[in-house]
Amino acid sequence: MRRRTRIKPQSRRSAREPVVPMINVVFLLLIFFLMTAQIVPPAPFDLDLPRATGHEDTGQNALYINDDGEIAFDTARGDLALTQAISIAAEDPLRVHADANLPAATLAQILATLTALGATRVEIVTEGG
Repeated sequence: MRRRTRIKPQSRRSAREPVVPMINVVFLLLIFFLMTAQIVPPAPFDLDLPRATGHEDTGQNALYINDDGEIAFDTARGDLALTQAISIAAEDPLRVHADANLPAATLAQILATLTALGATRVEIVTEGG
C-alpha cells in the first residue's frame, strides 16, 4: 500500500489593501505643500483695502499705513519704517498697504516722502473685487 502525501492547504490572507503606503503618500504630499507654501506675516493693523482687479499680493516688502496715517514696515514704525522700506526694497517694488479710509492727501505726502528717500517703484495694494 502506498502512502499518499498530504498537501497542506495554504492559509488564506485577508483581502485587505495595505494602508501604510497610502499614509506615506499623504504625509509626503502634506510636507510638499507645507514646504512650497508662502507664509506671509500678518498685517500690523486691521486695514480696509480699496477694491480693484489685478494680481495677488505676496506680502513681501510691504509698507502698511492705517487710516490715522500710522506707518509700519516689518517691526519699525514711523519715519524709521520709511527708511527701512526704501533700503530693503531697492530692487523689488515697494508694496503699500494703505487703508481705504486714509485721506488721499496723507497718502500723497507719504508717497512724496518715499520718492524723496529714493523709491523708484511703488505699488498700492488693493483688494480684488
